[in-house]
Amino acid sequence: MTHPLDNPAWASLTGPHAHLAEVRGAVRRYPADMSPFLAVGSEPSAADWDDIAALSGPGTVVSVAGATTSPPAGWEVVQVIPGVQMSGAAVFGAPDEEAVRLTAADVPEMLDLAGRTQPGPFLPRTIGLGAYLGIRRGGTLVAMAGERLHPPGWTEISAVCTDTAFRGQGLATRLVLAVAAGIRARGEIPFLHAAANNTGAIRLYESLGFSLRRRPSFNALRVPANEVVSASRTRP
Repeated sequence: MTHPLDNPAWASLTGPHAHLAEVRGAVRRYPADMSPFLAVGSEPSAADWDDIAALSGPGTVVSVAGATTSPPAGWEVVQVIPGVQMSGAAVFGAPDEEAVRLTAADVPEMLDLAGRTQPGPFLPRTIGLGAYLGIRRGGTLVAMAGERLHPPGWTEISAVCTDTAFRGQGLATRLVLAVAAGIRARGEIPFLHAAANNTGAIRLYESLGFSLRRRPSFNALRVPANEVVSASRTRP
């Protein structure tokens, strides 16, 4: 790995988010109720795939970040989503007076909003990955954005979403800039990911100063249902 953003999940789970990592051998993963990401080096060995299976469980669908080689026979490729990674090296953000810091008490509303708008994985403990900001109207949470992966020196902006009834008011723009301002205040640089076909979001991010850095794919793999425990998997 030549840059933290080349494998940001690995850089995060071996760096600032190491305290959150579930570890087996050379494999790291977030708790299942926090994030679906599991990270490994770019060329995992047979033992690494065994450890991925052991951490995940038979038949489980996992998002394996960082691997550039194909999984062994018996693993099912469930989904491949072409994506873009965008650097915010030119983005400094701006605080927003209406944006409020969301807490654990807001998680039910956050889960509901994410479930209706589908910004990407958002789980009961995702809020523990970083700061999340929201905008309320009439007491109801109508837009949010927050922090996810945290490679050294960088923080990912994620879960950017707005209730359909409140779109077109610039709320996503304001929240992205507000989250970016918080990241910059810590001396770090914002970055983000988007599906390559989400051209509307990509245009928005470009208008804010984000620039394309690379084009990763987001892969979902299913662990073989009858995976046999091998000798390599007896390691803690």
